[in-house]
Amino acid sequence: MIYQYKYPHPAMTADCVVFGFDGKQLHVLLIERGLEPYKGSWALPGGFMKIDETVEQCALRELKEETGVEDIYLEQFHVFSAVGRDPRERVVTVAFLALVRKSDFRLIAGDDAAGASWFELGKLPPLAFDHHDIIDMARKRLPELMRTKPIGFKLLDEKFSMNELQRLYEAVNGTTYDRRNFARKMSSTGLLRDEGVSPVAAHNRFPNLYSFDEKAYKAESEGHFAPENPFNV
Repeated sequence: MIYQYKYPHPAMTADCVVFGFDGKQLHVLLIERGLEPYKGSWALPGGFMKIDETVEQCALRELKEETGVEDIYLEQFHVFSAVGRDPRERVVTVAFLALVRKSDFRLIAGDDAAGASWFELGKLPPLAFDHHDIIDMARKRLPELMRTKPIGFKLLDEKFSMNELQRLYEAVNGTTYDRRNFARKMSSTGLLRDEGVSPVAAHNRFPNLYSFDEKAYKAESEGHFAPENPFNV
């Protein structure tokens, strides 16, 4: 299909802020740019939307082409449209937030990415374009999402300890919790499945492993949650 435009129009891109968790700190997935502008600089995975795809399809395609990461949770969280944000032309980008288990993926740089790597959120290198601003907004958005949806479990292994779950919430919310109160709150949700005692949990006050009970969550959702989400700690 050939498109003709009567008025000037901007280019559209998609950028992905992909968070991972190593048990202590949040990390962000970045790619090393292989082309100008900002060749050799680190940036978010992303690129230009094709004329025959949606912006969501663009985000998933670019993420797979540049890092090898695919089939993950993505949520659109903001549009960045500042004039001059891209030196090539007038570009508007739609930003997506993604959560993955780092252990699930072997990063493979491809397309116009010279490299792909995880960086600790508090130790990011200088970034291309306005990608620091995009990451900052995604970082602020993440706690809001985790208060309304149980998406944090996408950052953990299928089976996890209560301590690991607490460290995740502390990393995301930038605070500390009393261990007994946190365990009591999470256990009371009815959405954690007890997987038995961990074989490496000797002398641990909370030795059991858990998994997220998605069936119970869907059943609760269909019956509607109470006004306060159970994962709002």
